[in-house]
Amino acid sequence: MDGEDGLTRAVERYGRELLRYCHHILCDYHEAQDVTQTAFLKLWERRGGAPEGEALRPWLYRVCYNGCVDVLRRRRRLGEMPPERAAEEAGMDLELRLALERLTPQERALIFQRVMEGWTYRELARVYRVPASTLRKRYERARDKLAQLLREGE
Repeated sequence: MDGEDGLTRAVERYGRELLRYCHHILCDYHEAQDVTQTAFLKLWERRGGAPEGEALRPWLYRVCYNGCVDVLRRRRRLGEMPPERAAEEAGMDLELRLALERLTPQERALIFQRVMEGWTYRELARVYRVPASTLRKRYERARDKLAQLLREGE
């Protein structure tokens, strides 16, 4: 990344999708903004050694994913957000939100990236640094688990 221009290009290119990604994991817009901004701050701090080109996107997603996990851990320590508020903020059905809350952050992230964003397993492998076949299996398990949780909630 080359200075302020590089950071500006990265924010313009990836900012919205990263914010949407974090929002789907956290179900809190303000926390998602904080995590996304922190990712770009880390990019700025690493400007000399930051990844470029195709490697930048997976790196940013990894940083955001780790930031989201940190927020979720902090939430758990301090007491969870009421599911009704989380569902309302995410603009989704309460049953779906409750079922998603019972998934791990990685399961939620995989479902979001595959279903909502249409990521390939190869793209996901670059983010998570895990073979595509492993991610395919994890996604299938997460999808089945979500379906089971929704059936139980009926």
